[in-house]
Amino acid sequence: MSFFNRTPSVSVSEAAQKARVQGSALVDVRMPDEYSSGHASGAINCPLPSLSSCFEKLKQLDTVYVICHSGGRSAAAVSQMLPHGINAINVSGGTLAWNAHGLPLD
Repeated sequence: MSFFNRTPSVSVSEAAQKARVQGSALVDVRMPDEYSSGHASGAINCPLPSLSSCFEKLKQLDTVYVICHSGGRSAAAVSQMLPHGINAINVSGGTLAWNAHGLPLD
Protein backbone atom coordinates (compact mmCIF):
# COMPACT_ATOMS: atom_id res chain seq x y z
CA MET A 1 0.00 0.00 0.00
CA SER A 2 1.42 3.40 -0.93
CA PHE A 3 1.63 6.45 1.31
CA PHE A 4 -1.18 8.16 -0.60
CA ASN A 5 -3.55 5.19 -0.23
CA ARG A 6 -3.33 5.47 3.57
CA THR A 7 -4.11 9.18 3.55
CA PRO A 8 -7.78 10.09 4.01
CA SER A 9 -8.73 11.94 0.82
CA VAL A 10 -11.68 13.56 -0.93
CA SER A 11 -12.21 14.99 -4.41
CA VAL A 12 -12.01 18.73 -5.01
CA SER A 13 -15.78 18.84 -5.57
CA GLU A 14 -16.45 17.19 -2.22
CA ALA A 15 -13.94 19.46 -0.46
CA ALA A 16 -15.52 22.57 -2.01
CA GLN A 17 -18.89 21.59 -0.52
CA LYS A 18 -17.76 20.24 2.85
CA ALA A 19 -15.21 22.95 3.68
CA ARG A 20 -18.07 25.48 3.83
CA VAL A 21 -19.75 23.61 6.69
CA GLN A 22 -19.44 25.31 10.07
CA GLY A 23 -16.52 23.83 12.00
CA SER A 24 -14.58 22.97 8.84
CA ALA A 25 -11.83 24.78 6.97
CA LEU A 26 -9.85 24.54 3.75
CA VAL A 27 -6.13 24.93 4.43
CA ASP A 28 -3.58 25.57 1.67
CA VAL A 29 -0.11 24.35 2.70
CA ARG A 30 1.80 25.93 -0.19
CA MET A 31 4.33 28.71 0.33
CA PRO A 32 2.93 32.27 0.59
CA ASP A 33 4.04 33.24 -2.92
CA GLU A 34 2.28 30.20 -4.40
CA TYR A 35 -0.83 30.90 -2.33
CA SER A 36 -0.95 34.57 -3.36
CA SER A 37 -0.67 33.65 -7.05
CA GLY A 38 -4.08 31.90 -6.82
CA HIS A 39 -5.73 29.61 -4.32
CA ALA A 40 -9.00 27.79 -3.75
CA SER A 41 -11.62 30.30 -2.71
CA GLY A 42 -11.83 30.59 1.05
CA ALA A 43 -8.61 28.67 1.76
CA ILE A 44 -6.38 29.86 4.56
CA ASN A 45 -2.62 29.65 4.18
CA CYS A 46 -0.56 27.54 6.59
CA PRO A 47 2.71 26.73 4.76
CA LEU A 48 3.99 23.19 5.24
CA PRO A 49 7.36 24.25 6.75
CA SER A 50 5.57 26.12 9.56
CA LEU A 51 2.47 23.93 9.75
CA SER A 52 2.90 23.05 13.42
CA SER A 53 2.36 26.71 14.33
CA CYS A 54 -1.24 26.32 13.07
CA PHE A 55 -2.02 23.14 15.02
CA GLU A 56 -3.71 24.76 18.04
CA LYS A 57 -6.13 26.70 15.84
CA LEU A 58 -6.80 23.68 13.60
CA LYS A 59 -7.50 21.40 16.58
CA GLN A 60 -10.57 23.53 17.31
CA LEU A 61 -12.16 22.57 13.98
CA ASP A 62 -14.21 19.45 13.28
CA THR A 63 -12.58 18.82 9.89
CA VAL A 64 -9.66 20.35 8.01
CA TYR A 65 -9.46 19.87 4.24
CA VAL A 66 -5.84 20.24 3.14
CA ILE A 67 -4.86 21.38 -0.34
CA CYS A 68 -1.59 22.18 -2.14
CA HIS A 69 -0.60 22.36 -5.81
CA SER A 70 -1.20 18.75 -6.86
CA GLY A 71 -1.75 16.69 -3.70
CA GLY A 72 1.72 15.64 -2.51
CA ARG A 73 2.42 18.29 0.11
CA SER A 74 -1.14 18.19 1.37
CA ALA A 75 -0.88 14.42 1.88
CA ALA A 76 2.33 14.99 3.86
CA ALA A 77 0.57 17.69 5.90
CA VAL A 78 -2.34 15.37 6.68
CA SER A 79 0.12 12.75 7.97
CA GLN A 80 1.60 15.40 10.28
CA MET A 81 -1.79 16.61 11.53
CA LEU A 82 -3.49 13.30 12.31
CA PRO A 83 -1.20 12.31 15.23
CA HIS A 84 -1.94 15.71 16.83
CA GLY A 85 -5.68 15.08 16.96
CA ILE A 86 -6.58 17.12 13.90
CA ASN A 87 -9.21 15.52 11.67
CA ALA A 88 -7.38 16.31 8.43
CA ILE A 89 -8.34 15.13 4.95
CA ASN A 90 -6.28 15.49 1.77
CA VAL A 91 -7.84 17.21 -1.25
CA SER A 92 -6.90 14.92 -4.14
CA GLY A 93 -5.35 16.66 -7.13
CA GLY A 94 -4.79 19.94 -5.30
CA THR A 95 -5.25 23.37 -6.78
CA LEU A 96 -4.58 22.00 -10.27
CA ALA A 97 -7.68 19.80 -10.02
CA TRP A 98 -9.64 22.56 -8.27
CA ASN A 99 -8.99 24.87 -11.22
CA ALA A 100 -9.61 22.12 -13.81
CA HIS A 101 -13.06 21.52 -12.27
CA GLY A 102 -13.91 25.21 -12.62
CA LEU A 103 -14.14 25.78 -8.89
CA PRO A 104 -13.62 29.38 -7.69
CA LEU A 105 -10.12 30.75 -7.10
CA ASP A 106 -9.08 33.84 -5.16
